[in-house]
Amino acid sequence: MPVYFIVQIQVNDAETYGLYAQQAGPTLGASGAKVLAYDDAPTPVEGEWGGPRTVIVEFESEEAFRAWYDSPEYQQAVKLRIASTRSTAAVIHGLG
Repeated sequence: MPVYFIVQIQVNDAETYGLYAQQAGPTLGASGAKVLAYDDAPTPVEGEWGGPRTVIVEFESEEAFRAWYDSPEYQQAVKLRIASTRSTAAVIHGLG
C-alpha cells in the first residue's frame, strides 16, 4: 500500500535550507520515491495552513518510507531542515 509523506514548511534560513535540499534530494532518488506535488503558494480552503511551502512525496510502502526516513543519509540532512524551518510532517496511508 502506498504512503504519502506530506510536509508543510516555513523557511526561516534559506541558506541552510538550500543545504538540506542538496543533501535530501539524492536520498529521495535512491529510495524510489516520487515527488507528486511541490507548491510554494498553496491555496488554503479551510483553516490555517502550516506554511507556504508544501511537498507531497509518494513511497511504495511504509517500509520503503521508513528505510528512507531512518537512513543515516536522510537523518543527516533532516537536521538541516529542522534547524532552518518551522515545519510539520506526516505520513498518510493510501487506499490501495
